[in-house]
Amino acid sequence: MRSPFTRLMLGAAAGAVALWSFGFAQASEDAVVIPPPAVDVPSSDGVQTAVIAGGCFWGVQGVFQHTAGVLNAVSGYAGGAKLTANYTAVSSGMTGHAEAVEIKYDPKQISYGQILQIFFSVAHDPTQLNRQGPDSGTQYRSAIFTANDEQKKVAEAYIAQLGAAKLFKKPIVTTVGALDGFYAAEAYHQDYLTLHPNQPYIAFNDLPKVENLKKLFAQRYIEKPTLVRNAKVTN
Repeated sequence: MRSPFTRLMLGAAAGAVALWSFGFAQASEDAVVIPPPAVDVPSSDGVQTAVIAGGCFWGVQGVFQHTAGVLNAVSGYAGGAKLTANYTAVSSGMTGHAEAVEIKYDPKQISYGQILQIFFSVAHDPTQLNRQGPDSGTQYRSAIFTANDEQKKVAEAYIAQLGAAKLFKKPIVTTVGALDGFYAAEAYHQDYLTLHPNQPYIAFNDLPKVENLKKLFAQRYIEKPTLVRNAKVTN
């Protein structure tokens, strides 16, 4: 459990040591090559929404802002009440919220299952329980918040598929639950990876995730990120 200031300071200190020792290429969580889901949500017309949580939302948002077909990716909170959906409260680990990212996407360009494939492969380590990299607490848990029964079916089937394939060194601990509400985070958290690429926490923990997206999902990678401040879809 860490306050916002502590996370920034510890992340900066750890990142500075790591960068000095290993260089920018080494990430705190390794990417895993995994197949797409055997079951997927059928393609449809109109903008669709996916909400996922995988540790600090800065990196998860950054990955999907570089993903083709994503119209907007917003950092925020899910799993708790609206009253406690703020960074100070969520950082206590007592609100039920997870740091999450709401992804608006074009299902004609990318499917729900393909978003989950990137989520499990490069955006975070789904085997870490209530933590991710240097951050610990339930607010950093791995979770999928589903908007309907189709999403729930696909998410649960994919976790079972990946578990049976034993592609990860440890069991997947990602939870799947209904989305009761998503609350956008404070403005200073939005587009954080793009705005602060030299911040040691970002450089060590998050930029390598974007590089892994570029390497493993080259056909889905876009160089220019789709930023919240420029997004054409906001809700």
